[in-house]
Amino acid sequence: METTAGGPGSWSENILQYFLRNNHIKTEDGAQITWYHAANHKAQMNEALKSTAHMIEADVLLPSEGSDQSQPIMAHPPETSSDNTLQEWLTEVTKSNKGIKLDFKSLAAVEPAMMLLENVKKHLKRPVWINADILPGPNGNSRVVDAKPFIDTVTSFFPDVTFSLGWTTGWHPEKVNEGYSWTMVKEMECICNELSQPVTFPVRAALVRQSCSQFLWLLKKSNRDSCNENVHLLCLSLLSIIFSLFSPFICIL
Repeated sequence: METTAGGPGSWSENILQYFLRNNHIKTEDGAQITWYHAANHKAQMNEALKSTAHMIEADVLLPSEGSDQSQPIMAHPPETSSDNTLQEWLTEVTKSNKGIKLDFKSLAAVEPAMMLLENVKKHLKRPVWINADILPGPNGNSRVVDAKPFIDTVTSFFPDVTFSLGWTTGWHPEKVNEGYSWTMVKEMECICNELSQPVTFPVRAALVRQSCSQFLWLLKKSNRDSCNENVHLLCLSLLSIIFSLFSPFICIL
């Protein structure tokens, strides 16, 4: 599972190196990267673009049947409509220098979204992450995005993109919540073992504390630039997450 991140300006460039190179962070520490999540509707997108966040995350889906929109839109289920299409979103985001992460909840939206991304690729000289929950995780449901067609479709358009591959999860405040099991992380490792692209693993922060051994194993097994270039830095970032469980802006790399 050995890969190297792409060079400056590529979609697979290590985000720490990208933002360090552009003087947006001071050290290669993942805890310094700030995020704006769910920048879907135009109001949130504009707020994100004006913010100090380094990375903008948004959700892509196809509109519901009967909608007057036939192209991918920016919305998170259970929403089925939006005032913002992916094409409009990309037009605005490409004017910034922020990295982007696009989250897919269904396979249907992936190919049309990749076609739109292809049209703006020359304007996106920055890290681009493509995310989907491809495995059931702690308290998660079985409604996952089928891993193979998702990965194959994205790779057919952009072999140098950074994948963000996660698990569906849930949280029950009234009971003890189990962490990520060894079976869960080993299933993920089996999928990632076949990939040449950098991969990141988005996880539910509140479940990290009881899953440290599993994630350290996965990171060491990965040997990837995007998540394992400097294991000591990643361990420090992992600890930062544990002590900042409810920060809305920190993400495990």
